[in-house]
Amino acid sequence: KQWYQRRVAITAGELNPTFIKGYLRKAAVLKIDKPAEAKAVYEKALELDPTNAEARQGLQHCAQSLRNLKPEDRAKLAMNDPEIQQILQDPSMQVILEQMQKDPAAAQEHLKNAAVRDKFMKLVESGIVRVG
Repeated sequence: KQWYQRRVAITAGELNPTFIKGYLRKAAVLKIDKPAEAKAVYEKALELDPTNAEARQGLQHCAQSLRNLKPEDRAKLAMNDPEIQQILQDPSMQVILEQMQKDPAAAQEHLKNAAVRDKFMKLVESGIVRVG
């Protein structure tokens, strides 16, 4: 029965991309052992309904679960995220990250660009990049 419920929850959002309950069910199943994936699903639900309390609570729960992980575990988990993989494989981001590591002034300059800042913050939140 659990396998069936899990399968239904995971496919619910795929069957109807505007069905918010499908995303909420999928995220609820994923947050048990895949908080990073659940977080992304809750974010998708909030795109559909920014005021949805269940999605907001789930997102906060996932974010807290990820913060509680050891940095190494969080980074390892993040490497499975396609968005993280795409950022790390982007040649321009590779150059920017290298420059930021060597020159703090370059970091400040690069972070003025909203797209670079968003990607950089995604890497920081995931534990791939550490600051401080």
